[in-house]
Formats: sequence, structure tokens, C-alpha cells
Amino acid sequence: MVAERGLVLRWGLPRDPAATSHLAGFLVATVATVLLTRAFLAAAGYPQIGGDGLHIAHVLWGGLLMAIAFVLLLSFAGPVVRPMGGVVGGVGFGLFIDEIGKFVTSDNDYFYEPTAALIYVVVVALVLLAEALHGRWPHYPAEYLAAAADHAVAGLAGGFTARARARAHTDVDRAEREGAVRGVGEVRALLDVVDADDTELPNPVDVVGRAVVRSTRRLVRPRWVPWATVGVLVLASLGGVVRGLVAWRDGADVPGWVVVGLVVSAAGATGLASYGLWLVSRDRPRAYRMFRRAVLVSLLVTQVFVFRLEEWAATAGLLVDLLVLGLVTAELSQMSAAERERSERAREERVTRGVGHG
Repeated sequence: MVAERGLVLRWGLPRDPAATSHLAGFLVATVATVLLTRAFLAAAGYPQIGGDGLHIAHVLWGGLLMAIAFVLLLSFAGPVVRPMGGVVGGVGFGLFIDEIGKFVTSDNDYFYEPTAALIYVVVVALVLLAEALHGRWPHYPAEYLAAAADHAVAGLAGGFTARARARAHTDVDRAEREGAVRGVGEVRALLDVVDADDTELPNPVDVVGRAVVRSTRRLVRPRWVPWATVGVLVLASLGGVVRGLVAWRDGADVPGWVVVGLVVSAAGATGLASYGLWLVSRDRPRAYRMFRRAVLVSLLVTQVFVFRLEEWAATAGLLVDLLVLGLVTAELSQMSAAERERSERAREERVTRGVGHG
């Protein structure tokens, strides 16, 4: 019954099961744009576009790209445009947030020292918001069904590629498996009558994501990976602490609580990683969940303090954390897939035994 669903669903706001992928594309595009913009400007000697008293700052190009992303997302029905809109919007937001130093200082200082930390805090806040919207509660069956119907919108207009049809049917299957919801049969029948077509707007997030998954899955196969993962994570944490303490000793103008936060959070990440290593021979899935928590503590807490102490030099630690997170996520994905396969084989065996006894 519709009346029994949550208020957000009754408002007509189902969450998109693919939203985490779109948001990841947006955030990765944001971070990459900031880093590339800073690198380009430093290499080019910080040129200015304009003249005769005019300066066309890149915050304006960022605003233009965000406006283009909004136009795209508001103009086309269906899910196909969302990955591209997320990437375009992420590039625009990166150009926008890169100039935050100019707008929080009275003298419009682009080189304001805490800029890197401020940008990182904004990105972390967006990650936490995405996690609150999509990671804390499982999707309702009606949301999976709505996602399948959303795919049908694109398919009715331009046909389905084989991948798009499979994705839509997966959402219908999830809706049926997760609970009773009206309309499953009708949506499935609608998907079946959509014409086949091999042409679709490229999905940059999906292309990059599949390449990363293939690479990381190959990397996590050896049994020594947990030790290497923890070793890299601990060394990165210790390196961040050492660099931060050296910068503070050399006169970095930061309050003492930043140094305390750096040391405590790095110790917490190291403790979680060490506990996971102790668990890995006893309970591998739980161990990798501990590794994931350790990386998230480092990414969402420790790196904030490192960026405040070292500004852009802390980017190396961020990249290491992202690499470790990719490896850990790939291993968790493989274990989850193996568990699903075992469950499916067990179900088939039960069905076969039942038929045999019958």
C-alpha cells in the first residue's frame, strides 16, 4: 500500500539505485578538476584571461558548466543523461570551489593557506551527504521498480543496448525479490517489448569504473594482498603524521588541535587496520570491512588535518588512500559475489533434491 511507504516516497522521490555511481563521477570530476587546475596554473605562471582591468576568473567557467549540467539534467527524461551531467557538473563545481580562497578572505587571496583543507572538507561533506542518502538504508522494492521503469523511458524512445536491458531487468528482479510491490509484471512486460538498439550516449563513469574494477580485481587475487594493503595504509598514515609534525615544528601557522587531531585519527586508522590484519586468517570478510573503515577514517578525518598542515603537498597521501580503498572494495565485491554464487548453488541443490524426492 502506498500509504504505508515513507513520506519521501509518497512525495514521488524514489532514490535511484545507480545514484552512488553518478555521485562518484561528480566527486571524482570535482577533485580531478581542482588538482589539474592548480597544476596547470602553477606550470603556466598563473595567467589571467582578460585585460584592460578585466579578469575572467575560472569560477565563471565553473558556473557556466554547472548551468550546462542543470540544463542537460532538466531537459532529458530517463537515466542516460545523468552520468554525463554529473561529470560536466563535477568539472564546473571543481572550477568553482578552487577559487574559494578569494571569497572567504577580505583581500581576495587565491593562495589563502587553508584553501586545500576547505576544499577537502566540502568534498568530505558531500561524500557524507551521499552516504546518508544512499548508504544507510536499503532501497525499497518500489525504488528498484521505479528505476526499471526509468530505464524503460529511455528504451521506448531509443531502444535498449544489451547492457541497458540487462540492467533494467536486474532492477525488476530486485524489486520482486525484496518484497511485494504492484506493477512488477507490467514493467517486465514493458521492458520485453522495447526494441534492441546498439547506440547509446557514452557513460564515462561506467567506462572508467569497469576498467578500475577489472584492474583492482586482478590485483587482489594474491594472498599477500592484505599484508601489503595494511602496510601501505600504515606507512601512508605515519608519513602523513611525520610530515604534519615537521611542518608544525618548522613554523606552520596552525592551531594545536589540528596536530592533535592528526595524530589521534592516524592512530585510529592504524589500529583498525592492525585489527583487520589480526582477523584476516579467522574472518576474511570482517577483516576487509575493518580495512575499509581504516581507509575511510584516513580519508575523511586524517587527510583533512594533513591538508591543513601541508596544503597541496598532501595530495600524495590522498591518492594512496584512494588506491587502498579501491583494492579493499574490489576484494569485498569478490567475496560478496562468491557468497551469492554459493547461495544460488545451494538453492538450486535444494530445488533439485525436492524434485527428486517428489
